[in-house]
Amino acid sequence: MIKIDCHVHTHASPDALNSPQAIIEACRRRGVDKIVVADHNTIAGALALRELVPDLVIVGEEIKTTDGELIAFFVEEEVPARLPLEEAIARLRDQGAIIGVPHPLDSLRREAMGRKALLTIIDRVDFLEGFNARCILPGDNRRALALAREHSLPVTAGSDAHSPMEIGAAYVEMPPFASKEDFLPSLRQARLGGHLSCPLVHFTSVWAKIRRKTPMTKSQ
Repeated sequence: MIKIDCHVHTHASPDALNSPQAIIEACRRRGVDKIVVADHNTIAGALALRELVPDLVIVGEEIKTTDGELIAFFVEEEVPARLPLEEAIARLRDQGAIIGVPHPLDSLRREAMGRKALLTIIDRVDFLEGFNARCILPGDNRRALALAREHSLPVTAGSDAHSPMEIGAAYVEMPPFASKEDFLPSLRQARLGGHLSCPLVHFTSVWAKIRRKTPMTKSQ
């Protein structure tokens, strides 16, 4: 079995503090074998990190659509923000990406897709994020898991890390896979692990945004 944190941000996301070296060191300390780097509306950070540690990184993207966020794995071409949901899915499907919905029923996160929009595309996604460590209300994750089971969809778990201390907070343990085509069959055998992060981690995102707006501050 391998341990994968299926939702990690680099400092290519405007609300994240994770430098490449900090990510690598955190994964080594916590026994994380792979991560999906899913920055907001960009794959630049994922591509840069994959150059450094190709065996660690799956290139992903968290994409803001007009109806909430998608998350995609094995992304080859960046999908821009604010597209209609159907168009974003079509662009991802055309490039062979694996498509999911992050924190789908998070009742406190305005980027969450929510049940109404999700049900319109539930038959066109490959998985739901069943456990997101940044969800403040545990019931929101439980409802996502229940919905995935209702529709026979596999689930992922991810820290949604925006700071190094969060990496590995949530993860899946799943059989090793040799290719993108093997990923979903392996995911269907996964076990979810980890814990909710302290709600105070959300302040790291606020701090990251402040740093970006301060001219004298340089990203690490």
